[in-house]
Amino acid sequence: MAVATYCLVAVDCPDPAALAGFYQKVLGGEVTHDHDRWYDLRVPGGARLAFQLAPGFQPPEWPRPDRNSQQAHLDFEVEDMEAAHREVLALGATPLDVDDDGGKRGFRVYADPAGHPFCLCDQG
Repeated sequence: MAVATYCLVAVDCPDPAALAGFYQKVLGGEVTHDHDRWYDLRVPGGARLAFQLAPGFQPPEWPRPDRNSQQAHLDFEVEDMEAAHREVLALGATPLDVDDDGGKRGFRVYADPAGHPFCLCDQG
């Protein structure tokens, strides 16, 4: 028997509205908010991401297991890696590790505009 039910992933950031908007452009869905410190994104399919204001936020360093490591990251499946790559860069993502060995590795790592790592993963 489960102890709890999943409801969301909350992401700390310096500008919740901007980061919610970035992920809305990446994933689709609807952004809502009750106040400027917390924004929700409900993506198609029902999952929920939340973005909360974190004064003094410092983005994780990737890959740095010895200090300020990433703690967690988000993975997104894509049908066309090259098209998705171009689109997330146009939205403001920063490439962190995009050498996927000609598609053999199956994923590429980026940072969102607040510096959180996320991966685009080959759906195949």
